[in-house]
Amino acid sequence: MNKNKLIAAYSEFVTHLHETMEDTLHSFAEALEISKEKTGKTTDLSKEDIDKVSGYVRRDVEHAAHNLSADRESDSLSEWFKFDVELIENFALDAFLSVADKTRIELAKLEQLAQKHSYESGQITGPGSFICDNCGKEIAFKTPSEIPECPACHGKIFVRI
Repeated sequence: MNKNKLIAAYSEFVTHLHETMEDTLHSFAEALEISKEKTGKTTDLSKEDIDKVSGYVRRDVEHAAHNLSADRESDSLSEWFKFDVELIENFALDAFLSVADKTRIELAKLEQLAQKHSYESGQITGPGSFICDNCGKEIAFKTPSEIPECPACHGKIFVRI
């Protein structure tokens, strides 16, 4: 596969992703799928190559979303890129950062939701499997039960799996 085609597809994919997330209320995952379809219609890349490009974009956007500050100051951007943002050429930086911002908000909501659904020792729960938030030890219940301390580390916080 011609690497230049993949590089061009990356930029085009980011543009489609930005347009999709700007125009409608799609989640990041939904916007990725829509962008894969749009990129497939405008390039001669195989489905496997489009999946590869989608994976690259997803990785970069999620990394940016985790590491960029909410205010998107130039210093913050330069620190993330590890060079002055003025040196970036021919890249839809605003589109990329807009998607990263929306993804950061989406990730924060998911993190908040996960925190709301943590389980503590001493609470009662229905059947299911749980992982200790401290050490990763898995415990399971076949009937409604009281959640004990972690048998491995005595941790008190669990997440349902």
